Amino acid sequence: MMEKEYLRAMEYSIYRCSGFGVCKGGYKKDISPCPMYMVSAGFEAETPRGLMTLAREILEGRLEYTKEMADMVYRCTACGNCRILCGATDRKTGAVLVDPSAVASAMRADLVENSLIPPAVRDFLKNVYRYGNPYGERAEDRDRWARGLDIAFSGQEYLLYVGCVGSYDERGQKMARALAGLLKEARVEFGILGREELNDGNEVNIVGEKGLFQYLAEENIRRFKSQGVRKIIALSPHAYNTMKNDYPAHGGDFEVFHYTQILRDLVGSGRLLTGAGSEKTVTYHDPCFLGRHNDEYDAPREVIRSIPGIRMVEMERNRTNSLCCGGGGGNFFTDIIGTRPESPARVRVREAVRTGAQILAVACPYCAKMFEDALKTEQLEDKLAVRDISELLLESIREEGEAK
Repeated sequence: MMEKEYLRAMEYSIYRCSGFGVCKGGYKKDISPCPMYMVSAGFEAETPRGLMTLAREILEGRLEYTKEMADMVYRCTACGNCRILCGATDRKTGAVLVDPSAVASAMRADLVENSLIPPAVRDFLKNVYRYGNPYGERAEDRDRWARGLDIAFSGQEYLLYVGCVGSYDERGQKMARALAGLLKEARVEFGILGREELNDGNEVNIVGEKGLFQYLAEENIRRFKSQGVRKIIALSPHAYNTMKNDYPAHGGDFEVFHYTQILRDLVGSGRLLTGAGSEKTVTYHDPCFLGRHNDEYDAPREVIRSIPGIRMVEMERNRTNSLCCGGGGGNFFTDIIGTRPESPARVRVREAVRTGAQILAVACPYCAKMFEDALKTEQLEDKLAVRDISELLLESIREEGEAK
């Protein structure tokens, strides 16, 4: 008998789905479609409503989990767009009643329990289990991005949690160095864990390996507390999300900030001063795990608008309707969605180009990598550049210093 433990825990959401179908989105040009549906062949099962129907059929014993079903369930990027579009909430408490992406995560947990996960997901989890990161890299190399920057190891007011992408991916390393440079410029007391840092567990949790997530959360919390950490600055919205929302249940009571929130406060207090910059037109992409999952839309925009010379324009799909880059839900590492022309990252960079912007600003290392790869595939590198917000701000400060 197949395990259905995690799906049963989501019955309240599954049986409140009315089947209206607005959750797949895309019915207006400024309403984002479901990333899974974007790359589908158009079958109903490849929509959030379809997933809810499958979940009900499984609960009621008319279907069983299969490997073919797993391939589809793992296409969900956990962007949360379906939950926003549905909007079903309890009238008294405001609690979300229908959340297809959470149901998909529960199905994944059952698939893990039943050993039915796709090979790419299996390899992702195996690397995190063995090495503490999805890349299979050595822990000793985790701080190589910081070499030459004279950064302390913990024991400071803030812990800068860089994460796996910031530690090992070349694009993420550039973001980490830019952010560290800004914090040093503002004389913020911060440290890093270096080789003691572990994967944050956000994607591990979402792909359904609950036991491994529990270990990562509890081990990270233990390491943080052993170093006296109370305040955490997260480079990635994914780490920010899980440390803020999931770690408290495991004893992790920390003040957690996304780095754009810290930069906004540093600029606002005058600790980071920008000067005359070159004129640029910039559009900003809202990351799912900063925006829809944590309702932070303003801090990144305030930082961008504080930079002299920048004119900011919005894409049609922005804020709660931002189009997912396609990297969430583990897809950044598993690439189950793929890179076909309808993939979210390629569609998104085409949308950014249509604004007339020269720069696509991001606040997430996943988004930065996804969009740079998409620009290459779309052959749009001569029309648009991807810049992290910390990179834009640091460039402005350096331009001011050179002008003096």
